Amino acid sequence: MPNQTRLTQLSHSFSDRFSRRDFLYLAAAASIGLCAGCAVNPVTGRHEILLMSEAQEINVDRQNSPHQISADYGITRDKALNDYVSHVGQSIARNTHRAHMPYSFNTLNAPYVNAYAFPGGTIGITRGILLDLENEAELASLIGHEAGHVSARHTSQRMTRGLLAAVVLSGASVAAGSQVGDLVAGLGGIGAGALLAGYSRNQEREADALGLEYMVKSNYNPEGFVGLMSMLNEMSGKNESSMAVLFSTHPMSSERYRTALNDVETRYAAHKKTNPVFRERYMDNTAGLRKIGSAIKAMQDGDGEMMKDNPGKAMEHYQRSLQTAPDDYAGNLKMAKCHLALKNSRQAHDFALKAKETYPEEPQASHILGMANLQLRNFEQALARFDEYENSLPGNPNTTFFQGFSLEGMGRREQSARKYYAYLQNVSQGEYARHAHTRLQEWGYLQ
Repeated sequence: MPNQTRLTQLSHSFSDRFSRRDFLYLAAAASIGLCAGCAVNPVTGRHEILLMSEAQEINVDRQNSPHQISADYGITRDKALNDYVSHVGQSIARNTHRAHMPYSFNTLNAPYVNAYAFPGGTIGITRGILLDLENEAELASLIGHEAGHVSARHTSQRMTRGLLAAVVLSGASVAAGSQVGDLVAGLGGIGAGALLAGYSRNQEREADALGLEYMVKSNYNPEGFVGLMSMLNEMSGKNESSMAVLFSTHPMSSERYRTALNDVETRYAAHKKTNPVFRERYMDNTAGLRKIGSAIKAMQDGDGEMMKDNPGKAMEHYQRSLQTAPDDYAGNLKMAKCHLALKNSRQAHDFALKAKETYPEEPQASHILGMANLQLRNFEQALARFDEYENSLPGNPNTTFFQGFSLEGMGRREQSARKYYAYLQNVSQGEYARHAHTRLQEWGYLQ
């Protein structure tokens, strides 16, 4: 076999590498054989088989949530807004069935309408959905619902039923990474992925009941929950692209809406007379966000066109967004991705650089700068950007591929082969995998 020794050396070099996807799959497989056990559900008190221990839930969260937060353009730089949302979140967390979990509440720059929870307590809320809420009680209801998924251990339940392993193996993703801009930016489906795959209707109903319970225990008016469910019920009938991710992971139904109304009018009726909704406080704390509301709505329109593979039309909306908020990190990155899709490499580079200068701690801009440099055939600069991204946010296999591609462009075959081999340990299908496999064959590493 040609260069078998060199291939073995490559294998040994990367045999101890553990990707996020490896971790999830192997955790599932190993748990089936070694760790399956009977645990008490903290919400129901019933015994059930769960493949993830609490420590595993926290570990998986810590490995995966930073990637999703970055895919959602990072935590807002409006510290006052993020602190406010976090304060509301912590008030809810204290009244959950798992108050000891390491909860964190993050206001995300993404313009689309979404909220999600990772199994260890990391909760993300986008600017898009905050714009559609009307008071703090609705925000508390939203956070309570997501905390309900954590309390009821819904991710572990899905994993136990084999759904999570199946999604991991198929490489499916429900993140906004399915948009053309994210695909050409080389980020792949590293975003929400398997951990945020859709909940069942029963899990949604349970999270609703818990969310309502938690927000009332936190002294909010249950009418806030009615307001949230009314908003979601109305949105679910519109089928707008900015809401697609939310309803793909959190299926809405008129039955959920009716149940919420009934619970508020029966079990929690007394609290309607005494508990506040805090509308003025919500409006005061979201005033800065609402000032750029038109920019966020324009980004939503642009995203809709990108999902239809219309980058030219999307650019018009992103330009309108940047006229209102010229220094917005998400707006500049979306414009960069749009130019990448149109092969306008220099413009893509400039917008990504503007984003990087605006928010230097957030790594996504580095990846997009790498892609722009690849289009410009500036391989050395591309590698530096991909290295920068990997150092800041390790674990995206696509970054490994593009490091190898950059090294190949620089004529550094041995180093390129190592990156390609590492990539193939995580991804075995698709255009990138075919390219990596072909190069390893051509260079004599594989038959």
